[in-house]
Amino acid sequence: MRPDGRQPDELRPVRLTPGYIEHAEGSVLAEFGRTRLLCTATVEERLPHWLHRSQRRHGWVTAEYSLLPRATQVRTQRETRGLRGRTQEIKRLIARSLRAAVDLEALGERQCIVDCDVLQADGGTRTAAITAGYVALALAVEELIADGVIPRQTLRQPVAAVSVGIVGGEPHLDLCYQEDSQAEVDLNVVMTEDGRFVEVQGTAEGEPFGRAALDAMLELAEGGIRQLLRLQAEVLGASGQVGAA
Repeated sequence: MRPDGRQPDELRPVRLTPGYIEHAEGSVLAEFGRTRLLCTATVEERLPHWLHRSQRRHGWVTAEYSLLPRATQVRTQRETRGLRGRTQEIKRLIARSLRAAVDLEALGERQCIVDCDVLQADGGTRTAAITAGYVALALAVEELIADGVIPRQTLRQPVAAVSVGIVGGEPHLDLCYQEDSQAEVDLNVVMTEDGRFVEVQGTAEGEPFGRAALDAMLELAEGGIRQLLRLQAEVLGASGQVGAA
């Protein structure tokens, strides 16, 4: 039995509350079990300096990730003197994943910044940030589409992510922190709506794992991501957005 009583192929309860921050072009308060985070999307009518100097001019999507000090059981220091390696790696993963959802050429010479702030961490914060971050991004991009600034095809397709792992010799979906800390294998999977992978991050904590175990985890992840994609579509539809339909 899992710590929270779930079946091996069961997601934690997920709730996405769109429009949580009124000043942001797109925002969502996300709850994945006891993991909670706030994602906001900001549209800037300018490009980052490195891209502005490039001969190839197109839009850009980037991301920031932050773990608030008391998101964890022991206070984590704010990263005021530069980002830790883990934070850098996660923010780049989020940004890569969200760029897969957008036609950067159609976005034009502007950038979208998705800020993901973890309010409470209980495992799966990076995958939760990607799933919720897409909703915030879609809300912001749909606002530009509704205003006639960019074409509808700017939003290519939704993207979502989930963690899976081998715990006690068996594959489990959507690991909480207790499971993640005990897992023999930990895998983060990012997929698009059409079933293609954006990223697969896998690590054996002890014994290496075989192809059969990898296939089982990927199958489990795909099932979970399908559920998350449906939830994204429902939330965006209820908000009057059709980008995830």
